[in-house]
Amino acid sequence: MMKAYLSVFRLRISIGLQYRAAALAGIATQFFFGFMFIMIFQAFYAHSVSTPPMTLSAVITYTWLKQAFLVFIMLWLRDNELFGLITSGNIAYELCRPSEIYGLWYAKLLATRLSSALLRCFPLLLVTLFLPRPYRLELPPDLLTLVLFVVVLLVGLLLVVAISMLIYISVFVTMSPGGSLMLFSIFGEFLAGLIIPVPLMPGWMQNIVYMLPFHWTADFPFRVFTGELSKTETLSGLAAQAAWLVGLIALGKILMNKALRGVVVQGG
Repeated sequence: MMKAYLSVFRLRISIGLQYRAAALAGIATQFFFGFMFIMIFQAFYAHSVSTPPMTLSAVITYTWLKQAFLVFIMLWLRDNELFGLITSGNIAYELCRPSEIYGLWYAKLLATRLSSALLRCFPLLLVTLFLPRPYRLELPPDLLTLVLFVVVLLVGLLLVVAISMLIYISVFVTMSPGGSLMLFSIFGEFLAGLIIPVPLMPGWMQNIVYMLPFHWTADFPFRVFTGELSKTETLSGLAAQAAWLVGLIALGKILMNKALRGVVVQGG
């Protein structure tokens, strides 16, 4: 069964790497929004009456990381093929496969995000490293921090895919891909720190954020990169990421099996 998952993963990676023109357009768009967010934060810091919990340099680096790895972390990335299988009744074809549907779909979604990010992140990171201050992306304080960032970013990617699987599973009930995406994206991306970094949120809101899994996908890895978190905090956070990942995959499999038992295929 694992061989089937790996085959699907490799196939989706090779397909995704072919869309170079779309990646170039995405890079240009992400540069535009990156500069826009940075200028907004500059205005905020210039008129702040108290010292913010993050330095402007850290926020700028955080912003560039968000733009570079946007495909890793955004919940509104959609696979219309999977949505079509659910809403059209063609899920019957998937049920005929000898492999588990959850694992196959997870591998597809993971490969799609990874291939898109590989085309976009490196050019954007390379350019932002050589921008003049204050627009430059600042490197982590040491090599160990960089290694830890890569680890927690990849675990965060696995966590995003597990959350995304819940979106697709919810469509079995709602039959509305747009509605499910909107519901998860509006709340999930804000709570992940994709609008403003979590440390800049009010204290009561941070308490809510830290009880949910979303900030482990983006805010946590980016703050590891900027050196905002100590090595001890990073390792404890990695353990929390792993716990959420196991829990969400287990929940996803339970809900998927329940949804498939109640699925109605057109034509009988």
